[in-house]
Amino acid sequence: MREFTARFATDEEIRGWDSHVTANPSGGNLLQSRAFAEVKKDHGWAPRYVVYEATDGSQPSYNLALEKSVPGLGRIWYMIKGPDVESIDDMPAIVEANRKFVAGAAKGVFAIKYEPEILASDYASGLLARCGLVKSFEIQPNDSTAVLDTTPDEKALLKSLHSRGRNAVRRATREGCEVERVELTEENMRAMYALMDSVGQGHAKVTLRSYEYYRAFWTNFAERGQGRLYFTYEDDEPSVGAYVIAYGSKGTYKDGGSTPRRKQYGDSHLVQWRAILDLKDECDIEQYDFCGTPPSDQLKNKDHHYYGLGLFKTSFTKTVVDYVGVWDQPLNKAKYAMWANIGEKVQRQLWVRRTGQPFY
Repeated sequence: MREFTARFATDEEIRGWDSHVTANPSGGNLLQSRAFAEVKKDHGWAPRYVVYEATDGSQPSYNLALEKSVPGLGRIWYMIKGPDVESIDDMPAIVEANRKFVAGAAKGVFAIKYEPEILASDYASGLLARCGLVKSFEIQPNDSTAVLDTTPDEKALLKSLHSRGRNAVRRATREGCEVERVELTEENMRAMYALMDSVGQGHAKVTLRSYEYYRAFWTNFAERGQGRLYFTYEDDEPSVGAYVIAYGSKGTYKDGGSTPRRKQYGDSHLVQWRAILDLKDECDIEQYDFCGTPPSDQLKNKDHHYYGLGLFKTSFTKTVVDYVGVWDQPLNKAKYAMWANIGEKVQRQLWVRRTGQPFY
């Protein structure tokens, strides 16, 4: 088993943060990016840039930890979509490295929430539990998600889609549906937000953050050349919208929305297809994450709140992956017990009342 040390990144490393993160063992995640760190900095979280170095001299792992102060307890870290490790077998050494780190340079952190993109299995859950970690609730919507391999050429890629998705793309193309990549103007961003809200988000139970949050998010990624917005139109108004991101070798369908009862069949599929091809051709992505489905064993469960979203996303790919989810490392057991029993619930409620936004 490898051993690791933990430290804060240098100023120089932070300036080149994205190049470091995308060189991580698993290629990084957009929620570990500098753009996202800047968004969260303005919404209650302090970014902490953490580097794990293996004692065997292999590639370091660069990870974003979001820090928030909790009155009476200290500071909590949320290692969103991290840490990025080669294998689940590296996690015990990472946990130990953080224990030593918090006893020194990162003093005052009473708990760390991990959310690694490690595939779920009985072995993985057992190992994390043996590390002293405690299973917590899911925070991000893509602990289960549909992933499309984008390495084949265009013809082979289209053929690889599920027949429902492939037929929808072909029909929309045949019937003259047009997809436009649009500038990130204030008008277009507000139109996109309206489309997201009009989904109702009904049975999907998707809670929208404020327009200001999405505006900052979309703008931060677009300014770095990582994010882009696509529309289709009906009656000269946007009818389907998608905001997608290229981060390293990964593409992600981050945000989407549409108007109900549209006339054009397959328009939402064509938006995705256009975005996938653009990111493949211009950014060399190797995979595309549709960002959230029901767990792989609940895809046919019509009562699941992501059932409709899952039906759409799995019309592109049959590959649905389940990750291990969120696990907490109690660094001060007494304070963590207070946090787990009542503190977290109270803090989340107070934050929503004060800001109208989710705590995490």
